[in-house]
Amino acid sequence: MRILLRLALIFGLLAVLGAAGAYLHIQKQFDLAIEPGNSEPFIFTVTKGATLRGIGERLQAEGLIENALYWQLHNRLNPGPGAKAGRHALARSMSLRAIRQAITENPLPEDEPLTIVEGLRLRDVDAELSRLGRIEAGTYLKAASDPSRFTIRFSLEGASTLEGYVFPETYRVPPGPLDVDRFIQRQLDAFYERFHEPHADEITRQKRSLRELVIMASMLEREEPKPAVRPEVAGILWKRIDAGWALGVDATSRYTLDDWSDRRKFLKQLRDEKDPYNTRLRFGLPPGPIGAPSLPSLLAALRPVDSPYWYYLHDKDQNIRFAKDAAGHEANRKKYNVY
Repeated sequence: MRILLRLALIFGLLAVLGAAGAYLHIQKQFDLAIEPGNSEPFIFTVTKGATLRGIGERLQAEGLIENALYWQLHNRLNPGPGAKAGRHALARSMSLRAIRQAITENPLPEDEPLTIVEGLRLRDVDAELSRLGRIEAGTYLKAASDPSRFTIRFSLEGASTLEGYVFPETYRVPPGPLDVDRFIQRQLDAFYERFHEPHADEITRQKRSLRELVIMASMLEREEPKPAVRPEVAGILWKRIDAGWALGVDATSRYTLDDWSDRRKFLKQLRDEKDPYNTRLRFGLPPGPIGAPSLPSLLAALRPVDSPYWYYLHDKDQNIRFAKDAAGHEANRKKYNVY
């Protein structure tokens, strides 16, 4: 009898110790992180009406927690406030317990779309952001005129400003004042990720430098409204460069104007031989980009299409009209009344 009693006590003690061990093990799981060293923000959205169980399954699918079962156990053992609908900044370095706490707190403000239009100069972007109340006038231009403030994963080849390299597209940004340096860094990263990185081998193989490609792309952005036609225009302009011709891209003479649309000053610039951006009277590429080129323009500069044409103009409907020689170009001028 004594032996049986001792065995019962031993087995009871083992059961208690086992349960305690299991409890400690579970509690330890709550404090573990998937990737302790990875603090990169991960924006996780809690949808309206989502259950904690459903949230746990999504957290596991996104690789933010090890096991949704531990998530459910934590919520049973540690009841608390519910998750708040909206976007939450999480990270894989956060423990399950920390993630549970984070999604019960106020979500991030809803981001708003901010569109940077293709072809705009740095000064134009500054003026638009100022008009929208996003920045103090001049702060964007000042920051973009100091490349040393940023991490740049491609060569600027001696450029003193970021003209041409701040990628134009629609960005999602928090409401209120814009963090100018952070926003410009996003634009530079977008240029690298959308154009430079995926086409690095192609850029290296061809005979033009990255800066020459960006300058050409910035002209194409202003010169041809239809992206599909830009490769053919690029072929003509590169051919003129290689033949030692003047480019004759009038948009370059607008670059230094305070108001791009000031026609009187523009016509004066066209006659200014000292203007380094005058591609009617000076040979070669202008000193730098004349605005922010889009991806289609960058690719057109990189992949020009050869043709028998040397001239082009646009009719009143902005349709391009090509010509093989000066006589054909003059005939197009008369035909479409373009002077």
